[in-house]
Amino acid sequence: MSGTTPQPTSAPRTRSWWGWGWADAHPDDAECAAMGALIPGTLAHPLPVPRVRDLAVERPAVEPPASLAHLVATGPEERAAHAMGKAYRDVARALRGRPGRIPDLVARPTDEREVADLLDWAGERQVAVVPYGGGSSVSGGVEYRGDAHRAVLSLDLTAMGRVLEVDAVGRAARIQAGTLGPSLEDQLRPHGLTLRHFPQSFEFSTLGGWLATRAGGHYATGRTHIDDFVQSLRVVTPAGTSASWRLPASGAGPSPDRLFLGSEGALGVITEAWVRLQERPTHKASASLAFTHFHAALEAVRAIAQSDLSPANCRLLDAGEAALSGASHDGSAVLVLGFESADGPVTARLGQAVDLARSHGGRRGGADTADTADTDAAVGAWRSAFLRMPYLRDGLARMGAVAETFETAATWDRIPGLIEAVRTEVGQAALKASGHPATVNCRLTHVYPDGAAPYFTVLAAGRPGDEVAFWDDLKAVASDVLHRHRATITHHHAVGRDHRPGYDRQRPDPFALALRAAKGALDPRGILNPGVLVD
Repeated sequence: MSGTTPQPTSAPRTRSWWGWGWADAHPDDAECAAMGALIPGTLAHPLPVPRVRDLAVERPAVEPPASLAHLVATGPEERAAHAMGKAYRDVARALRGRPGRIPDLVARPTDEREVADLLDWAGERQVAVVPYGGGSSVSGGVEYRGDAHRAVLSLDLTAMGRVLEVDAVGRAARIQAGTLGPSLEDQLRPHGLTLRHFPQSFEFSTLGGWLATRAGGHYATGRTHIDDFVQSLRVVTPAGTSASWRLPASGAGPSPDRLFLGSEGALGVITEAWVRLQERPTHKASASLAFTHFHAALEAVRAIAQSDLSPANCRLLDAGEAALSGASHDGSAVLVLGFESADGPVTARLGQAVDLARSHGGRRGGADTADTADTDAAVGAWRSAFLRMPYLRDGLARMGAVAETFETAATWDRIPGLIEAVRTEVGQAALKASGHPATVNCRLTHVYPDGAAPYFTVLAAGRPGDEVAFWDDLKAVASDVLHRHRATITHHHAVGRDHRPGYDRQRPDPFALALRAAKGALDPRGILNPGVLVD
């Protein structure tokens, strides 16, 4: 027998059931308290990390048939982890022990046939089916609200996580919908190809989730939404399976794929897609510029967006957002620019963009970082803060603070007034409701020749024990501002249940009539994600 001592194996990381990302990455009590001290009116001590064993998890109201039982989990931990998404209001409810309706069953099908069988059984038993990818929804899209159904089944697609086929000539791949972002890229890497779609939730979201929510990626121009990558979809509905042809383009009537993109599982379950790929970029360059005046920075961004330069990153942070991310501490707005290519150096394009920004008052914020792995201080600070921010939000929630974001898009002529109105009216509403001033910051995440997508961060002291209602009130004020300025209720976070009132006001009435008809035809028993998009 060997005399060596066995080395302990590291335990696999586990997802947080109540908050963002990995359970071991959340701020500890001391960090939570330090953050809370920066916001007047927060709690003296952080709320405890919630535990599943403290929840009242009732016995499942139904049992799966023997033929499907091997796909189904009924344990409290699995069910609680599938009860909500990862919005602030989800985190706040979990912290107060009020997660809402916990699904009775969690099913993980491994192929289309099993998806169809589960839908058939659920339809016969009047069981609501909520499709679930990575669970990163921030608009109430993966939870059940109400009591109209006998039971609730969370349909977790992550067992369907393979790249099935790669067409290297046409640069496309057929991929199962439950494939998580990192796994998708790992499977494409040997082919030298990439989907190049990197939302902030990339690590914890799936291809099917991106498609069902019309997700926006990290890149600021060009192909910003997952829609732009789709060649064809396969979707299982209670009325049958929809399989569109794989085509580079088509003018044959209304697009079948457009019906299901953004449908959030209310019309069918997306099971796989052919998506367009690209060669992996090997040339990169980035820079940051500071602006004394935010409106001048807006003009600089518009000029860059209306040029043919197509930066991969063109993210404008107002002074508050720049300070929050560590990109600037002198009251300046900061523009983060980045270019990349698989074909050749991009330093010339970066230089042209920098010159455009300088012509509107921009000042270089760091050294050039062309075609190297280095970044200047502002770019690096922003990137680190971007990835860490959801964890910090949850830490602030433990202090009773409201720390949440929302986004929109509007045409350039409306952008300045929209941003000012949101800052003013949401700030005033928070002060009136809590007695403490709120911070409302803004950044532009995506830019187009005809408009931009402002992304707002709200930091405020909540009402102890009533944080969810407080945030809902602020969100209602924000939604009214967006409606008045004809800005969309969401640019890339989906409608879900939280944005439903704003969506109902935004969409044309004839389209709503057609959507309800499609819902009735494809889901006649009304089991698919009830309450999303249509009743």
